[in-house]
This record gives sequence, structure tokens and C-alpha cells, in this order.
Amino acid sequence: MEKKKSHKSIQDISCALSALGHENRLAIFQLLVRAGEDGLNVGEIIAHLNIPASTLAHHLGALANAQLVTQERNGREIINRANFTLMREIVSYLTAECCVGVQPKGKAA
Repeated sequence: MEKKKSHKSIQDISCALSALGHENRLAIFQLLVRAGEDGLNVGEIIAHLNIPASTLAHHLGALANAQLVTQERNGREIINRANFTLMREIVSYLTAECCVGVQPKGKAA
């Protein structure tokens, strides 16, 4: 089975997975995934997750730096959206060689 080529480098995928390695960031990302393409503003995220604004800003910044979240200014508010393209690339990367078989070292195929 040929491994699918990702548009992102292994470093980009590693950075994204690292960003998701924090409980609050994972919860924020999951919430934005559930919100879909419309996304949520900061106030809406706070209402759902009860995370203080300063803490939320820090975590949203980390998710945005990892390209997992896009932010768009809409008047006075900032709309946060999950980057579904990157999410799909990560899942594809992780599952591309699923169940193709790996022999233990030293055993013949």
C-alpha cells in the first residue's frame, strides 16, 4: 500500500499534534469542530467551556500558531474556526499505512 502524500510536512503535523496535547486546547478544538464552518467567537467559547478569557486567548494563540484554528475579524469580534483541511491531513497521515503489516525486527517476511 502506498502512503498518501500530505501537503503538510511531518514537522507541521507534529506541531499540530503537540498543540492538541493540552486538555484545554483539545476541548477548544473539539468545540470548534462541532461548531462547523460558522465557527465561534471568544464569548461563545467561554460560555461553552467556562475558560477565563486570558487563558482562552493563550490557548487560541497556540492553536492558531499550529494552524489548527483560523481567526477572522468580523467587526468587533473574532470568529474562530477549526482548520478542517489540516485536521483531515493529520487523520490521513496517521491512518495512511494502517494494518499493512510490520514484521518484528529480525524476522523474515
